[in-house]
Amino acid sequence: MPSRGESQHGPQLPPSRFFPPAETATREGIVALGGDLRPVILLDAYAHGIFPWPIDARSPIVWASPDPRGVFELDRIHVPRRLLRLLRQGRFEVTCDRDFAAVIRGCASAGDRAAGTWITPAMIRAYIRLHRLGFAHSVEVWDAGRLAGGVYGVALAGLFAAESMFHTRSNASKVGLLHLLYHLQARGYRLVDIQMLTPVTQALGAREISRGEYLRRLAAALQHPADFGTELDLSSAPWRQA
Repeated sequence: MPSRGESQHGPQLPPSRFFPPAETATREGIVALGGDLRPVILLDAYAHGIFPWPIDARSPIVWASPDPRGVFELDRIHVPRRLLRLLRQGRFEVTCDRDFAAVIRGCASAGDRAAGTWITPAMIRAYIRLHRLGFAHSVEVWDAGRLAGGVYGVALAGLFAAESMFHTRSNASKVGLLHLLYHLQARGYRLVDIQMLTPVTQALGAREISRGEYLRRLAAALQHPADFGTELDLSSAPWRQA
């Protein structure tokens, strides 16, 4: 018979300490309003398929679980030929967790909702706190010693929730995202959440799944811990192959 936390259909998420079930979200994907961004609340949200989506610094925090949900499947990453050539040229230096604060601030100043103006000062402080606790990570893309782009997100067991990315040089954010994806693949992550599909992520292989399917995959991923590590592992990256 299934063990605790499982059903005949696989692992199930336990009840949240702070939020109603993600399945109760409105048509717009809103699960709850208000609260704060303490680490215990943020981590509980991610563990239940929910994430913060502030409108601005003055409004109550919106907690969301959209349907459909954008994800990357790590066995279906697509690297366009032109981008593969750029990666093989080694124009950029790519690191992880070298300057998390600079990456999230770069995302916050990127310009629009899709790029990151929802990243309020409170969000910046909260995610820097998560980074110091070992739950939030960044990938930095450097051009001649200057930060040219980056991506950051939250790692929780076998889940990586990619939050935002930015670039100041053409293709730098795509380079950072691909480095992140192949690193996650090598480190044994099971689920990469991107919240919503965009033309950029779709071109790299992302797709949409239903909220129900996302929650099932999340429950399974949380039972398979992964370690982000301290250096990028690109052992499976196609631009590193002979």
